[in-house]
Amino acid sequence: MLLDGEAWQAKFRDFQQEAWRLETLPQYLMPQEAEEFEAFKAGARIDPESVSNEYTDRLGRQVAQGRSQGRVHIVTRPLSDYLRFEFSQYYAPHALVGEQIRILDVTDRENPLRGVQDFWMFDRTEVVLMNYHADGRQIGREVFEGDVSPFLEYRQIAVRESVPFEEYVKGLGV
Repeated sequence: MLLDGEAWQAKFRDFQQEAWRLETLPQYLMPQEAEEFEAFKAGARIDPESVSNEYTDRLGRQVAQGRSQGRVHIVTRPLSDYLRFEFSQYYAPHALVGEQIRILDVTDRENPLRGVQDFWMFDRTEVVLMNYHADGRQIGREVFEGDVSPFLEYRQIAVRESVPFEEYVKGLGV
């Protein structure tokens, strides 16, 4: 089943304990980010502590309710312009309000999750596959209708092999 609109938004509104994501691409070409990405490449920066929007407000409410959201992003250096943008414009403010963001850098080692595609997992019981073109343009989202145990293992590996975002970016000038 493909997910969009209200059905997709409901996943984030209705999960009980945890929403978790694996990200594997060096860039995600989202039309709604295009203008902000161009401004970033031209030198515009934000103060992560001043960001307040629908996403950060929702994250803050979830944390207050005892619900968590996290992700691991698999990266290689040098970081793409998009990753530098994502780290400073999104990850930094999201981490400040409680998103548990981790980075799995596979620059100098084998990727322990080679071939695993992007996905979201909700309450460790439901998986939504995130489908993208190779360049990072989203194709769509699809509810996975099978045994989620491999995804639980992918999550465990990703968390074990990664470091907290704040630790990873120290000294990077991101």
